[in-house]
Amino acid sequence: MKFLKVLFFLVCVFAAIAVHAQSSAELKHQREVLTQQLEQLNHEYEETANNKRATLKQLNLLKQQISLREEKINNINSEVRNLDNQISESNNFVHNLQSQLDQLKKEYAAMVLFTYRNQSAYNKLMFVFAASDFNQAYKRLKYLQQIGDYRVRQAGYIQETQTELHVKINELDKNKKEKSILLVDQVKEKATLGKEKNSQVQVVADLSKHEGQLKQQQQDVQRKIAKTNREINNAIRREIEAARRKAEEEAKAEQKAAAAKAKAAGSKDIVAIPKTRLITKTSTDSEVLNATPEAAKLSSDFLGNRGSLPWPVANGSLRQGFGVYYDNEGIKNESYGWDIKTNPGASVRAVFQGEVTSIKNISGTFLVMIKHGEYFTVYTNLKSFFVKEGQKVTTKQVIGTVATDSSTGEAIVTFDLYKGYTPVNPKIWLVSN
Repeated sequence: MKFLKVLFFLVCVFAAIAVHAQSSAELKHQREVLTQQLEQLNHEYEETANNKRATLKQLNLLKQQISLREEKINNINSEVRNLDNQISESNNFVHNLQSQLDQLKKEYAAMVLFTYRNQSAYNKLMFVFAASDFNQAYKRLKYLQQIGDYRVRQAGYIQETQTELHVKINELDKNKKEKSILLVDQVKEKATLGKEKNSQVQVVADLSKHEGQLKQQQQDVQRKIAKTNREINNAIRREIEAARRKAEEEAKAEQKAAAAKAKAAGSKDIVAIPKTRLITKTSTDSEVLNATPEAAKLSSDFLGNRGSLPWPVANGSLRQGFGVYYDNEGIKNESYGWDIKTNPGASVRAVFQGEVTSIKNISGTFLVMIKHGEYFTVYTNLKSFFVKEGQKVTTKQVIGTVATDSSTGEAIVTFDLYKGYTPVNPKIWLVSN
């Protein structure tokens, strides 16, 4: 019974350790990923720091570095706490194993002493023959056999417990060394974080000397964003109006053809089964855009690929997401799509098959809009484009190249997704990167 308790205790502890081991592995992987990202950002920052005058790119890179550095420090703190829990559990485990080992040795010593005192064959025979009847003699003989078997098992338990104790002590030492290494890394990261924050203060101070120029740049960006949004809304409005006119004209043409057919047949009843959905003044934008079977199917196919659409660039990272955000000046803004940072000159791809409906020049860069039934995807900040209005495109077809901002040195393509006039968060549509 006592051995079963020990076994149950070991199983529970192993299960707890397994959970911690999994958590430690995940934390370690996260720390490695953060380290790689920090190394890449550090390389980019060193390239920009060679310039004599601070730039917005330097400031943005520093902010990203500081954010990732703080995240890595929090990750290390979590690893240390995890190791502290493992060390505490290992200490308790070792203590319990040592107590069990001492108890097993104590019981084994008592059993050996009893066996020693009754080791002669004469004493064993006397013990058996002193029984009052045959049944008692048989039980005494079995008892002697059980004592021998039990002694062998106890010796095995002691050996197994000693082996397990040795393993746990080694594991405890390993965890303590790992914790020591993490604490050294933590001190190093905190020191680096302090230097980066000091650099940020210096860059901000340098940038403040060119405050007027920076504000002008920011105002130019805001004007470009506003103009882009107007062009997108106007282009969608034109598409809806054109779709409405087309549907009405096709419906009239079908009715006229049906009337002519009925007249030729001598029938007064005009029966027309239009291929397009009947469009009236009260029809919604969605009904208008899905008036034809082809448009309705394309909308359905686009919707069916939600969550699995490819990114508009082969390699990129999210710079600004969808929704409300605050700029460097603390001014509230709203993004209707995603700003994706990529490599200078990178190719921009259509995320789904459709038709190019609009190409516009926005302050020196280009905007391309593609229609997918009642959905529209918009690709902004293109240096060049390889398609034309009215052209059919396929999924991942290259439609242009991204432009590089001369003031920041960054290549960022803006991707917007609309359902009719309504902007939609690309996060639930694009495949996880």
